[in-house]
Amino acid sequence: MALKDKVLEILEDNRGRSVSGNKIAVSLGMTRSAVWKAVKQLREEGYTINAVTNRGYCLTSDNDILNEPSVISFLETKELGRKMDIFKSIDSTNNFAKSLAQLGAVNGHTIIAEQQTAGKGRMGKKFYAPNNQGIYLSVIVRPQLSVEYALMITSCAAVAVAEAIEKVSGLRCGIKWVNDLYSNGKKLCGILTEAAIGVEQGGLEYAVIGIGINVSNTSFPKELEDIATSIRAETGKNVNRSQLVAEILNRLEVRLGDICTKEFLDDYRKRSIIIGKRIIITRNDVSETVQCVDIDNLGKLVVRRDNGEEVALSTATITLLD
Repeated sequence: MALKDKVLEILEDNRGRSVSGNKIAVSLGMTRSAVWKAVKQLREEGYTINAVTNRGYCLTSDNDILNEPSVISFLETKELGRKMDIFKSIDSTNNFAKSLAQLGAVNGHTIIAEQQTAGKGRMGKKFYAPNNQGIYLSVIVRPQLSVEYALMITSCAAVAVAEAIEKVSGLRCGIKWVNDLYSNGKKLCGILTEAAIGVEQGGLEYAVIGIGINVSNTSFPKELEDIATSIRAETGKNVNRSQLVAEILNRLEVRLGDICTKEFLDDYRKRSIIIGKRIIITRNDVSETVQCVDIDNLGKLVVRRDNGEEVALSTATITLLD
């Protein structure tokens, strides 16, 4: 760990309180001059650190740059997030996570970025991920599950993320099957799960759960302004992104641990914004208007056609009818 990161860790542990440069220097076995240089580097990276004569350095409570010490300070997990990499910018956290998973990365290894230049959504769509305004993370999980649970991992994650957002911000989210969180009719969050099948064991070798949340966005590109929203836009409040990242990992570990009981499906159904409504489903470029009936016990979407036939879908693009 670089000296500036060690200094940051101490400042994070005392966020909002002053710590003397001498105390930092002694605890890290470095000179006060080296502490000053480290603080200077952190300021250049965007951290607001006040220096008060005879009191020391203080990392102000409104700092919202994602960093490992800050996330860890809110973390309650055993495995998820205990190994993490944080980037200023990356093409896709999911792509990087998959490359790590293929090299044997441990369960819970988490990739976080301040910005994605090529974020991915379902069906190959691009996910809008501007700098310092959202949460873009991917978690590698190695569940002992059969292939049929692959779809349920996304559903399980949707419940966990909704719970985390509600706890940290107070904003209740609805779920649009299978992977989107909505608030007031607009998309707030997208989830993309990519899984690898183990040939020998016939089950999931690993899954990468990618999560993108609009947190502090106050504006969107023209093509998104009528369909996207953010936590700040809905609540008028800024939330601590490190706290929200940690709470997502906290809730995700709990929910994934109970995935075989399928208890999360009750909460998924309660948060559904499409059950009982007329929707348009699109598969293989063919669209059909149907009635959404339920989410079954495998996470599939149950719809009723106009002729009365009911079918359970694993994949489809959903459009809500006004």
